[in-house]
Amino acid sequence: MRGAPVVLGIESSCDETGAGLVRNGRLLGHAVASSIDEHARFGGVVPEIAARAHVHSFTPVVRRALEEAGLGMSDIGAVAVTTGPGLSGALQVGLAGAKSLAYALDVPLYGVHHLAGHVAADTLAHGPLPDPCVVLIVSGGHTSLLLVRDLARDPLVHLGDTLDDAAGECFDKVARVFGLPYPGGPAIDRAAREGDARAVSLPRPLTGPRDDPYGFSFSGLKTAAARWAERHRGQVLPVADGAASLQEAVADVLTRKAVAACTANGVGALVVVGGVAANSRVRSLAEERCAAAGISLRVPPLRLCTDNGAMIAAIGDLLVRAGAQPAPLDVSIDPSAPLEYAALQPVARAPVMVS
Repeated sequence: MRGAPVVLGIESSCDETGAGLVRNGRLLGHAVASSIDEHARFGGVVPEIAARAHVHSFTPVVRRALEEAGLGMSDIGAVAVTTGPGLSGALQVGLAGAKSLAYALDVPLYGVHHLAGHVAADTLAHGPLPDPCVVLIVSGGHTSLLLVRDLARDPLVHLGDTLDDAAGECFDKVARVFGLPYPGGPAIDRAAREGDARAVSLPRPLTGPRDDPYGFSFSGLKTAAARWAERHRGQVLPVADGAASLQEAVADVLTRKAVAACTANGVGALVVVGGVAANSRVRSLAEERCAAAGISLRVPPLRLCTDNGAMIAAIGDLLVRAGAQPAPLDVSIDPSAPLEYAALQPVARAPVMVS
């Protein structure tokens, strides 16, 4: 195959096993296998169950992605894999599989940061990122505002991060209190369609004049929603109103701070990514506020918001075309890696023996 290589991306940081194929910024094919149904009865992801599901799904998912793209193994020119952050056992499965494929095919391997993959997912739908742009990452475990220039080469500048619960985590925990199924984000979104967003007075954390303008905190909002539900003990809980009010509070805080960050930094483009970017109210309110502020908004299609291999292939493709160094043979994982660069290629260090 001529020109830039076809990059295979592998994602296994949590409960989705994903494989994607990207070349020159174009998505050729991808497939995802989720173990979410196996975790639902526990109300959250069980790491051991997730790791075992990745073992069973890895090969079938890669094959399905290749079939969708009309490609064979010999067409793969590079492999990119999530090396962090995420569940340790789950990451190990993906890295082991990616190393095996890269070795067998004699192609370079790239370790990438999971969150940088979410940012890169938008390029598959809308082309290269504006330089600069503000990126709002909202997922089950992360809520951050970033200033991004060249995603493959430059450091990602953190404007603000969550101090405690992430937005998606808030949805999951409150959904459980409301008696809604796991995962909580989609359940809250569905229930909110029948509710009144003004029915329950819920706080907007860290939005006061003396608060961190770009920081987030959703723990207090979670607690306020739980206390509201407790006051209905012995009565029929108006779940739809509670869900709509919670969703409105989260969307209000996220979009208010994101637009403010664009305005303060003189940036005319906002990119919203991550699983919570699939939330209908977050998307619609972002559209309203960006339009009013004269800011262009980019949000990936729903299928690319949640964890998937296409986003990992996308960031791998950017790294390849930027001339980044491949990962060393002893590349390892970093389950709690901070987001500094798109490439994440840590090497495990042997423990120091003290006599």
